[in-house]
Amino acid sequence: MATDGERDDGVQVDLQLHRAHSARMYDYYLGGTTNFAPDREAAGQALAVFPWAALAARINRAFMHRSIRLLAARGFGQFLDIGTGIPTSPNLHEIAQGVNPGARVLYTDNDPIVLAHAQALLHSDPAGRTAYLEGDVLDPKAVLESDELHDILDLARPVVLSLVALLHFVPDDREARSVVEQLKAALAPGSALVISHGTPEFAPAEAERVARIYGANGTPVRMRTREEIARFFDGWEFLPPGLVATRRWRPEPTDPGPGATDAEASAYAGVAVKP
Repeated sequence: MATDGERDDGVQVDLQLHRAHSARMYDYYLGGTTNFAPDREAAGQALAVFPWAALAARINRAFMHRSIRLLAARGFGQFLDIGTGIPTSPNLHEIAQGVNPGARVLYTDNDPIVLAHAQALLHSDPAGRTAYLEGDVLDPKAVLESDELHDILDLARPVVLSLVALLHFVPDDREARSVVEQLKAALAPGSALVISHGTPEFAPAEAERVARIYGANGTPVRMRTREEIARFFDGWEFLPPGLVATRRWRPEPTDPGPGATDAEASAYAGVAVKP
């Protein structure tokens, strides 16, 4: 039987604790506590066929931190994070506002599990703002036209669009491209696009097996090649070092898994700017 959770505003949310969920599996990989027996069981199955899943998640999270920190240092003050996931501190707004206290951040997710924890995302620096929008990446028009977005972000000015570890959960290639292009088209010149995406190129057999595990647990996954992922950035200009394995995107000495391989990361990452 599904279990209801209650947010701070009294809204009842079906947390579906009876089944594994990709957001809670990711939380488990990151060492979080918002996961339950079905999530840990599915994560165990994934780790059995893809032993580096937890390390890959930490490497991906470190890429998000590095990219957002860099963009905030370059003067970006508006961030749209789609596919937010369960809050695991430091969250995107904490990284951005740690550099630019006045940064404004809108988190978006369609997941009732994330909705239940959304209040944890709203503790903004007093100089900036954060908000949460219940929205679906598959309906970018609704996200872009929402009151919540226009209350937080000015689309006439540059915005950082973060699609971190999201698009491999949009298995249809045409749909995934359409979503990204609609979002890109709405952003002003000078905006930035941040993407990380799982790939089969570094460990093909393991990537295929872990995708099957996710599919069997109700979450279809489409791993993509570097060429396929690069198309999401069409028309925008990559920041160095371009589209590379997550661990190779401007690594820092404090990153998790020093000495990790590309196979253990099994994801590409890039940041590009709209001309």
